[in-house]
Parts: sequence; structure tokens; C-alpha cells
Amino acid sequence: MNYLYVVGTPIGNLEDMTLRAMRVLKEVDYVLCEDTRVTRTLLDHYEIKTPTMSYHSHSKMYEVERIMSLLKEGKSLALVSDAGTPAISDPGSLLVHAVKKQIDQGLLPKVSVVAIPGASALVSALSVSGVPSSDFLFLGFLPHKKGRQTLFAEIAESKRPVVFYESPHRIIKTLQALAKAVPERKVVIARELTKIFEQVVSGTPEELIAHFKKHGDTVRGEFVVIVSCKGEASSV
Repeated sequence: MNYLYVVGTPIGNLEDMTLRAMRVLKEVDYVLCEDTRVTRTLLDHYEIKTPTMSYHSHSKMYEVERIMSLLKEGKSLALVSDAGTPAISDPGSLLVHAVKKQIDQGLLPKVSVVAIPGASALVSALSVSGVPSSDFLFLGFLPHKKGRQTLFAEIAESKRPVVFYESPHRIIKTLQALAKAVPERKVVIARELTKIFEQVVSGTPEELIAHFKKHGDTVRGEFVVIVSCKGEASSV
């Protein structure tokens, strides 16, 4: 049996690497990377010499076919993203889907897909948000145009907390949209989790807009946005 391991890696602090992840990355034949330069920094830190291959959202079909060929040859591979758990709002999901499909069709009878759990910005943000999260709705990255307004309407009506990712270039615009859709709702924003400038702030959308406009230097890094459910007003 050979394997496609889906390996969670740190979202910032390299000490969040698990022992199992380090072992797997040392033992596989290749590491499939979103950006080989980013992954090589992690591998070098832990003195892991495994060769790397690119796999990202712009990978061509011949690159996917090469990966399939390696699996058919009995090679074991590890899939990683630049940070966090692959295949969650990440192009790795397409590769996992393609491999699972070939397994189901009997084309990769000796391959197994195995999760190696690790850090996740989504789960980390929820754990420190103070928002009840026994269940929640995750939207990944919001679309820039088509369907965007529909999603804000869905957020306004949701009976569950809603979580999504946002870029520093769009966070103010997104907060302005939330100010119209859910003006009294509690919103939590976590950015740069586990890094030096980690920050978790909460308030109404308007309060958060004021915060980020006042502290313009903090509109950097990756953002996780958590919107409390319908009926729960901000008490911050």
C-alpha cells in the first residue's frame, strides 16, 4: 500500500508542526507544495531533505497526470499548502477529489488517502473567539462579485455563526457590507494567528471599521472573520 498524505503544517509559528507530520514528510517520496519556496523554508527548518513538486491552483493537467503516475508506480506523496490544512478553501481539494475518484474506479487500487492533522486558521480563530460554535457555517473566501450580495443576505439570516476568510485588501469593504447587512451583530476578526503580530478583535462592523482605520498598519496578513448568529447582538 502507498499513500497520499494530506498534511497540516503551521499557519505561522513553526513550533506548531506535529511529530507525525515531520515523520511523514521525511518518509514520503515527494512533497507536493503550493509554493516550493515556502515549503522548503519549513522543511529546511526541520532538516527534511525530501524532494518537492509544485501543485497549486494553476497546475496543468499534465502535472496532475504526473502525480497520478507516481502513485501508480507505488510512490507515497505528501500534500501540503503554504500554511494550515490542505484542501480547506485550497486547490488541494481538487487533487484529493481526483485521486479518490481514481481509487473508487479501481485505477489506484493500492493507494490510500490519509489525513495528518495539523493547524487550521478556521478552527484556531473559533477557539479564541468567544462565539458559541457547536455548529457553524464556513464560507471559505467570499466571491469578489457574482453571488457576493446573496451571501451577505445569507449571513444576515443564518441561525449559526458564519466564518469566512478575507484578504487585507478587501477587509474594510467586507466590513462595510456587514455594517449594512448585520449592523448590530457581533463580529470577531482574527489575523496573523500564531505569528508575532497576532490579533483578535471584536465588535460591531462599524466599530471594527473605526478600529482598522485608526490602526491602518494592522490591515495586513490573513483574516478570519466570524459573524455571530441571528438574534445575537454585540455586547462588546
